[in-house]
Amino acid sequence: MRILVDADACPVKQIVVRLAKQNKIPVTMLTDTSHELDDGYSTVITVDKEADSVDFKLMGLLTREDIVVTQDFGLAAMVIGKGAKAVNQNGLVFTNDNMDKLLMERHIGKVIRRSGGRTKGAPKRTKDDDARFEAALGRLLSVHFTKK
Repeated sequence: MRILVDADACPVKQIVVRLAKQNKIPVTMLTDTSHELDDGYSTVITVDKEADSVDFKLMGLLTREDIVVTQDFGLAAMVIGKGAKAVNQNGLVFTNDNMDKLLMERHIGKVIRRSGGRTKGAPKRTKDDDARFEAALGRLLSVHFTKK
């Protein structure tokens, strides 16, 4: 088991590393060449800046036992399709039950923006968001250790 992080613009990297260290779980941070990472714990993989390069590399590394941290609904859909777990930075655990709705909302937003409209951006990050993420990742980790 590993934690794989779609690390470009990921606001919870420090929380991931802290929980991973506590549980002795390896972390792999994936980023493109426009970012530099070194937290002293994670393996960092840097890929080119092409569209979806991080996603493709992450999927190539993924196993069913892994947990992925990502904000990308499309990547999350592929992760759960492969039988692994995915969680976003606000603690939403992606499942087959919520994925269709999330992908449809993403599609509708894209249609609105392409036609010149505007969609509401993400709200400012709060400590509650961090707490929800930490609790969700903790639950995913405890489920893994309970299975052993």
